[in-house]
Amino acid sequence: MSEKIKDNYKQNIKKYQPKPPYLLNCIKAFLVGGLICLIGQAVQNFYINVFDFSEKQAGNPTVATLILFSALLTGFGLYDKIGQFAGAGSAVPVTGFANSMASAALEHRSEGLVLGVATNMFKLAGSVIVFGVVAAYVVGFIRYLFNMNFTG
Repeated sequence: MSEKIKDNYKQNIKKYQPKPPYLLNCIKAFLVGGLICLIGQAVQNFYINVFDFSEKQAGNPTVATLILFSALLTGFGLYDKIGQFAGAGSAVPVTGFANSMASAALEHRSEGLVLGVATNMFKLAGSVIVFGVVAAYVVGFIRYLFNMNFTG
């Protein structure tokens, strides 16, 4: 009897729940994510044209600049507003990761520099770093095996 009541409740409440604007959310995510990538490309072009870097040399300073921008926007409370507006569009890997690290650090700053900021910031980063290292090792090992089979 209890399952029938639950199913009946779910059916009755569905007609009163607002439908999420999926298309609008997708458009906002696409535009904001694209804007973040456009800014990244502009920063990379700046390093290429002003400092005469090659495209490969401009990669690291570009990433560092985007991380700095993201951390500053998080500190000023603006990145959260962008995230509320754009949803997944603000989760572009570099800026989204920097935002999550900076917000974890800001949230726990009252607990102290080491036990609050560093500990909680690296709780999040630790799993990402470990996954990146393990994935790089696995991919490198697979490439080694393929190169060994084709050349040996």
